[in-house]
Amino acid sequence: MSNDVFNVQKVRDEFPILDQEINGHPLVYLDNAATTQKPNAVIEAISDYYRGYNSNVHRGAHSLSDRATVAFEHARDTVAKFVCSPKKEQVIWTRGTTEAINLVAHSWGRNNIGAGDKILVSTLEHHSNIVPWQILAEEMGAQLIPIPILTTGDIDIPAFSALLDERVKMVSVGHVSNALGTVNPLKNIISAAHAVGAKVFIDGAQAVAHFPVDVQALGCDFYGFSGHKLFGPTGIGVLWGREALLNEMPPYHGGGEMIESCSFSGTTFNVLPYKFEAGTPDIAGVIGLAAAIDYLNTLDRNAIIAHERDLLTYCHQLAEKCSGLKRVGEAENIAGVFSFLLDGAHPSDVGMLLDQQGVAVRTGHHCAQPLMEALNVPGTVRASFSMYNTREDVERFFAALEKVKQFI
Repeated sequence: MSNDVFNVQKVRDEFPILDQEINGHPLVYLDNAATTQKPNAVIEAISDYYRGYNSNVHRGAHSLSDRATVAFEHARDTVAKFVCSPKKEQVIWTRGTTEAINLVAHSWGRNNIGAGDKILVSTLEHHSNIVPWQILAEEMGAQLIPIPILTTGDIDIPAFSALLDERVKMVSVGHVSNALGTVNPLKNIISAAHAVGAKVFIDGAQAVAHFPVDVQALGCDFYGFSGHKLFGPTGIGVLWGREALLNEMPPYHGGGEMIESCSFSGTTFNVLPYKFEAGTPDIAGVIGLAAAIDYLNTLDRNAIIAHERDLLTYCHQLAEKCSGLKRVGEAENIAGVFSFLLDGAHPSDVGMLLDQQGVAVRTGHHCAQPLMEALNVPGTVRASFSMYNTREDVERFFAALEKVKQFI
């Protein structure tokens, strides 16, 4: 997309970390699937909180606490609108997507999954969307069943449909694969799962920074994402859930804030969302996440989508001219990720040699070992793009790869 529609330089100017050199070369940051960089608006919002109104939230009897509480709850409104939630009370603060999945697995899962029941997760999944369900299945005597994938990196929908029956209680899949960038056909998956009475959890960690998300339009039961992959701080995340399901679920953590009353004769729990938010929350993280969303909302999301699509298309064009390079994952619908191998080169060696030229990528199994096993590869080199990347970044990336091939 041309700069008169999406001004990428203007966006880059808001991210101070991008203006530096690594090993004597201008930084090309292509590790956005691991974490995104932070705009000035987020850095300033966190600094303003600590400098101006640092205080614990709720029940405070002084002005600083009132200011912090207002900002904290306003952030919940911001997130609710961001994912098109009917109510802000359906937004639960977590430490990230991983905790959101664990919360649902332990709280909803222990009360709704029993011996002989089935949990389906796709082979594409990050470990955080496998291990919590694995622990639950072992504890409850249920089965954790992987949904097969095609060689392209797409979910095998006919195979998924064949796995569905009345014993399937939960289907948990990513919106976008962190390892391959595959964008899953969620509406088809969700409607098919609901047809047999199963609930659906969507791991949205890799999706929210790339395109708008509407949980009502998707029709899912739970949706989780992390702030740090949405230009916000680390250590903060969101679980969105259907109100009726959240009301039925018992608390995940016990402590302060999540109680209505507490005595040694018994405890009654708080209302949504607070019954899931025990202890002092990550107040600065919540405020920073809201600032990230506010910043993103000042931009044209459609222009961002077009810009990122152009980057990936250009990347694929240059890849075709790069001898010895093999793409890993060629799904028709991909967001943000280019995974590959170089002939005769270990991924970690490629990553190290790219870093020496100022190009930051990720190497290894990307916390998706079952996927790598299914693809019969030890791991990949992953270049992942964001809205502040440019065609020049792509060109420098491939120029650096040519030098890597000379070293190898």
